Amino acid sequence: MGPEHVAYGMRASFGLPYVTPDLVIAWERGAASPTSPELTALAGVLWCSPGELIDRPRTLREHRVTRGLAPEDVARGVGLELLAYLHMEEHDEWRGTDRQSAALADLLDLSLPDFVTVTGREARLAEHLRSAVTTRWQGYVRPVAKLVPLDRRLVEDTLQELHREYQGQMVATLSWGGDSDRTVGAGQDFLDRIVDHFWSTVRDRTG
Repeated sequence: MGPEHVAYGMRASFGLPYVTPDLVIAWERGAASPTSPELTALAGVLWCSPGELIDRPRTLREHRVTRGLAPEDVARGVGLELLAYLHMEEHDEWRGTDRQSAALADLLDLSLPDFVTVTGREARLAEHLRSAVTTRWQGYVRPVAKLVPLDRRLVEDTLQELHREYQGQMVATLSWGGDSDRTVGAGQDFLDRIVDHFWSTVRDRTG
């Protein structure tokens, strides 16, 4: 099906008169994201479930859609007013209590990394991790442990290993001939992917 066929189907069968081939192309290229009604209609036209159209859910809305739940189901399940939940979903800003967060994780079957992302903790986690590997990791055990519900010893071991890996990489790159640009590039790449490195190390130590 071409974009024009998809757009026609969404207009004719799902009552979305504004959907054009250009809008469908924008969705395909990732330049725009469909709303929940649009995603449901798109899945209907393509004869699949909304969840199948999402590669790897990251936002609160994407996880809900992947699980096939309506906003009302999630709001009721975590104990929130519907409008309050919709506001959080629209702004991708979870503000639930610890009890509501636990209920959300259970309802959406969130992995720990997904839970951290959905509840808005990933940016702070990345900030702490970058500081831990570039300075003294010991000072960041407590802040990291407050963000991720992991055993403190596991957090200590993980931060120590990441620190050793980052510092070792910097020393090794310098030893190649003192190319400072190469050193900065290698270090920045590690820091850019620090959260992925963290979860990978946690999996290696617990798997």
